[in-house]
Amino acid sequence: MRDITFRHDTHSKIFGYLLWVFGFTGSHRFYYGKPITGTIWFFTFGLFLIGWIIDLFLIPAMDRQADHRFRSGAIDYNIAWVLLTFLGVFGIHRMYQGKWITGIIYLFTGGLFLIGYLYDLWTLNSQVSERNMQLARR
Repeated sequence: MRDITFRHDTHSKIFGYLLWVFGFTGSHRFYYGKPITGTIWFFTFGLFLIGWIIDLFLIPAMDRQADHRFRSGAIDYNIAWVLLTFLGVFGIHRMYQGKWITGIIYLFTGGLFLIGYLYDLWTLNSQVSERNMQLARR
């Protein structure tokens, strides 16, 4: 008999497809935890739009992989990504996770002179997953 563990839906296909519209910038790939290809998409205009079109069909698989890879919990990935996308240089996404000190630093330094913002594009999913594990232990 196999142990079947229910995993919560950490990422949204709807949000993934909305990001795909701007996917030639790699935003949907960053969202699903694929920072290397997200960076490649960013610098190559969605891999010369070919990769961007192919991703239209790959989003359901990327969504499933993200749901298995990252831990659900009190911190919502979609809210964190919206905050990073639109208010990241102000550190609001960090404050949302309870990281008040770095959030305030981002607020006064423009996302730590944009380097911190870029770092968060690469690591936000892991940050939220780790924070959810910490909150679950309490």
